[in-house]
Amino acid sequence: MPEKSNIDVATVASFGDEWSRYDQSKLSEDELARIFESYFRIFPWDSLPSKAEGFDMGCGSGRWAKLVLPRVGLLHCIDASGEALAVAKRNLAESCNVRFVHATTDTVPLSESSQDFGYSLGVLHHIPNTQAAINACVKLLKPGAPFLVYIYYRFDNRPRWFRFVWRISEVLRAGISALPARLKHFVTDFIALTIYWPLGRMDWLGEQLGLNMRHLPLYGYRELSFYTMRTDARDRFGTPLEQRFTREEIRDMMQRAGLINIMFADSEPFWCAVGNKRS
Repeated sequence: MPEKSNIDVATVASFGDEWSRYDQSKLSEDELARIFESYFRIFPWDSLPSKAEGFDMGCGSGRWAKLVLPRVGLLHCIDASGEALAVAKRNLAESCNVRFVHATTDTVPLSESSQDFGYSLGVLHHIPNTQAAINACVKLLKPGAPFLVYIYYRFDNRPRWFRFVWRISEVLRAGISALPARLKHFVTDFIALTIYWPLGRMDWLGEQLGLNMRHLPLYGYRELSFYTMRTDARDRFGTPLEQRFTREEIRDMMQRAGLINIMFADSEPFWCAVGNKRS
């Protein structure tokens, strides 16, 4: 792979380890489809040309690509981790319209203004210069092409107490993310079992009783499997570099990159946004 600049090596290695362990082979088709829809509900599928060519920036295990591929002509699955790409290749082995690219946002060997669409979900906040990463993605798009992002939010739509809880979790993340891989997996599995699962199921039960649980922690996990909780606990607490942005900061970065017609999803996960490259 060419020389890298806008990349955190420890974070790339962490994700390679994560996807090798949680390769999504145990994720049910129904749950995958539900999670996929939560991210892509605002994506303008109808605006794509026939046999559209696009990219998945930071494809990881290839779980999103699995459901995108039947809808498009060609998808470039791009990731900075060779381990992650190996997992994606296994998961997408039956697809013939996918190309795997071992590269970072600033070393992608695709021509500028060549892609009909692009997306990057849960990736760009793990890159040192998120603005530069968005810029690099948008440069690959044809004028008018849509770009979908999911970038961690700074709890700007949450109460003060919620943000206080997050600050405590950040202290834990700093220590856990520095642990050796095997110990890190043990600790994050323990967090999934003792925090994610109880709170998620409590939110589910409260909702069944007619209570408004929407603003409580881990509400988004109320109907998800323990496997997804383990994966996301490893992601949340095991990743060395994590940045968070407000909705307005994300909008500003997208506009600076040359995106217009920006729209945000009004439901979890926050924040998902889509925009079109300026003509």
